[in-house]
Amino acid sequence: MKKGINIWSFREGTEIEECARLAKAAGFDGIELSLNESGELGLQTTVKEAIKIKNSIQEMGLEIAGLATGLYWSYAMTSESAANRTKAIDVCKKQLELAATLGVDTILVIPGAVGVDFIEGCEIVDYEKAYDRALKAISELAQDAKMAGVSIGIENVWNKFLLSPLELRSFIDAVGSNYVGSYLDVGNIVHSGYPEQWIRILGHRVKKVHFKDYRRAAGGLHGFVDLLAGDVDYPAVMEALQEIGYSNYVTGEMIPPYTHYSEQIIFNTSAAMDAILGRTSY
Repeated sequence: MKKGINIWSFREGTEIEECARLAKAAGFDGIELSLNESGELGLQTTVKEAIKIKNSIQEMGLEIAGLATGLYWSYAMTSESAANRTKAIDVCKKQLELAATLGVDTILVIPGAVGVDFIEGCEIVDYEKAYDRALKAISELAQDAKMAGVSIGIENVWNKFLLSPLELRSFIDAVGSNYVGSYLDVGNIVHSGYPEQWIRILGHRVKKVHFKDYRRAAGGLHGFVDLLAGDVDYPAVMEALQEIGYSNYVTGEMIPPYTHYSEQIIFNTSAAMDAILGRTSY
C-alpha cells in the first residue's frame, strides 16, 4: 500500500506546491488534492493549469494520490432544490475531468445527505427521496466516470445516509458499474461501528481509503484525534485490507491541523502511518 496525505491536513491557505514539498519531506508517497470553488484548483481551472500542477508535484517525486472536494456540503445530489442537485452533478463532472488530467484513478464523492448536524441550517431530506435521487445521479455519472477512466469513490461521512456497510454495498451494486465503489474513511465509522467489518463487507468495492482516528468517549467532532490516539483498531484494519487484497493508497486526513507549528502534524501522521503499515523498524 502507498502512503498519502490529504491537503486538508495542512494549514489553510498553504499553496499546493508548499504542501507537496512538506509531504515529500515527511516521507509520503503522494498527496491528495481538493477541488475548491475557486483558487489554484477550482471549478474554473483549465486542463492546461491542471497539467502544470501535476508536473510540479511529479517533479518533486510525488504522486497525486486522489482528488477530494468539500463542495458537496454546499451542493447535494439529494437536495430538494433541482438547481442544487444539478450543481452537485456538475461538480462531480469537473472532478472527473480534472482527475483524468492529473492522473488520478479515483475521486471522493459525497452523494448527498439526509441531514448534517454540524452544518447549521442544513436542509433535512426524506431518506427515501435522498436514496432515489442519489442512486439516479450516481448511476448517470457512472457513464462519465467510465469515459474519463476515473472511478467514483463514495465516502462514508456523517450525513445520516448509507449508514451501514450492507446498505452502502447494496447501493454500489445497484449502480452496477466497476467505476463506482467505496472511498472508505475508517475514522468516520468508529462512532457507530467497526471499520474492519466495513472493509470485509465491501470487499473489492473499496477503491480508496482515508486514515483518521476517533476517540468514542469524546464524542462529536471533538472525538477526532491523532492517528493511534483513538479507538480505531489499526491492526484489525490492516488485516482486513490485506484480506480483500487492497493495494492502493491509504491517505491520512487530519482535520483540523495543529493550532501552533501546524507542519508538525504532517510529520507525526507520517510516522504513525509507518507504524501502521509496518514500515518502522525499532
